Amino acid sequence: MIFRPLNGCRCSFRISQSLFYRIQVFLNFHTTPSVGQFSSSDETQVKKWRSVYDSDVSRSARPGSTKVSRKSSKNKPSVAHDLVEFDHKTVGETISSYGNDWKRALEFFNWVENECRFQHNTDTYNRMIDILGKFFEFELAWDLIKRMAGDGNGNGFSSPDHSTFRIMFKRYVSAHMVEESINTYNRMQEFNLKDETAFLNLIDALCEYKHVIEAEELCMGKNSPFTANTKVYNMILRGWFKMGWWSKCREFWEEMDRKGIDCDLHSYSIYMDILCKSGKPWKTVKLYKEMKKRGIELDVVAYNTVIHAMGLSDGVDVAMRLYREMLDLGCNPNVVTYNTIIKLLCQSGRIREAYKLLDQMPKKGCVPNVITYHCFFGSLNRPKEILKLFDIMIKGGVRPRMDTYVMLMSKFGRWGFLRPVFLVWDKMKEHGCTPDACAYNALIDALVQKGMIEMARKYDEEMMERGLSCKPRRELGTKLLSGGSDGLL
Repeated sequence: MIFRPLNGCRCSFRISQSLFYRIQVFLNFHTTPSVGQFSSSDETQVKKWRSVYDSDVSRSARPGSTKVSRKSSKNKPSVAHDLVEFDHKTVGETISSYGNDWKRALEFFNWVENECRFQHNTDTYNRMIDILGKFFEFELAWDLIKRMAGDGNGNGFSSPDHSTFRIMFKRYVSAHMVEESINTYNRMQEFNLKDETAFLNLIDALCEYKHVIEAEELCMGKNSPFTANTKVYNMILRGWFKMGWWSKCREFWEEMDRKGIDCDLHSYSIYMDILCKSGKPWKTVKLYKEMKKRGIELDVVAYNTVIHAMGLSDGVDVAMRLYREMLDLGCNPNVVTYNTIIKLLCQSGRIREAYKLLDQMPKKGCVPNVITYHCFFGSLNRPKEILKLFDIMIKGGVRPRMDTYVMLMSKFGRWGFLRPVFLVWDKMKEHGCTPDACAYNALIDALVQKGMIEMARKYDEEMMERGLSCKPRRELGTKLLSGGSDGLL
């Protein structure tokens, strides 16, 4: 059988019929499906494929190696005559589905290349590098980057690009390895990518993960390789916003004015959000009125901030008037607009109106997302209604996030309803989500509250075996440190 990848690649991959079946099993079962993708008959088929995969891949397909270097497959694929397409999107999504297990992801990455003669492109490499960086496997990530440069040979099919190094910046800085991120920027010279775009990506990563002082020193110091422009100032302003240093935000905004920085709509949007989040929504509204006087045309992002501020300072009805004004001016709302108004309605106890707006969203070409449903979950107070909406959310194709499960389990646990807690827990596992520390703690707290100590201890031990940090609980015999109140013995 011959595999031909999409994206215009000229090379073909020849594999045997049996190996193609294993690939189909691997990709269909292990790629995280979108909610609503499988019917009940499909789920039965997936279970069947899983049993076949477990027996087949454990015997011959799983490489069992977490090394980046290539190895020739002992079982060379044979030639057949059927033609199928093997697209990079599916492979990339399969790699991403192993986001919480870097070894498994790398096994698959190597397996699909060695067994299937699949040629990775820049996207599949970048996804793998992102997962490695998430688990601090930076040496392996660099090995992949070097391998990319060798595979690309200048044709761009799998060469490292700015997105590759943006991922490295993000992973280094999120681990507070600032010096390493700066060294990465300097190493980009080896790949002919050390330019202003790379520098801005570095500054953006530093600001995103609260290393604003270092970012400011890099781009505004004497040795800065590029002149700071409005875009750079916006990044720094957003960085102070991320840190919650409100007085510093105000000082920096005033400094921008003194230096004559040409503030754009993005600058105003950031500062309006700062004023709103710092507990001064009326100042956001005041700045909005100033912008209107100056003839600055707002986009949907700026309107969303002002709608939120007006809802907090003047009430949801005033916010709704601004929403209608926005429509009259030809500015189309997005999902954040609807989420903002729905949250304001829910917080005001106007749940029915919020439901009406939810029903209108698809008709307006705006699909609800997980945040839309979080707005309802935070305000509803009947378990049956919450579970019903949770099912509607899943059937509508919206996949819950881990914090969705934790929110619902914590809420049901506080109310003393254990059955809904386990319904959500089982649904989480059914969707292929591995519980994190917050999910385990929510379940254990619910069990302890109901006096089910032995079952709670079982999950507590399971949690510790996985290397997750658990809360101190006297009921489970977990003692506090002497002289402290939070630590474990």
